[in-house]
Amino acid sequence: RYESQLQAVRLTVEDWGTGIPAEMREKLFMPYFSTKRHGTGLGLAIVQQIVSDHHGYVRVQEGAEGGTRFVLDLPAPLPSFCP
Repeated sequence: RYESQLQAVRLTVEDWGTGIPAEMREKLFMPYFSTKRHGTGLGLAIVQQIVSDHHGYVRVQEGAEGGTRFVLDLPAPLPSFCP
């Protein structure tokens, strides 16, 4: 959805799984952090870098139903000809 006060597009993705413990949420965007045996831990670090390169923000939160929510805000100022 478009957040007019932020002049940004907000994309929210949420699941209703078991969630991610707070101590792990703090590390999710760190390069090489993974809870999987064969994971490289680069996926979310790359996502964060791409979003940052576009002057946006990505964050992880506890979901409303106990799962996990990822929120991405990307700048999208309205053109001057839009009301």
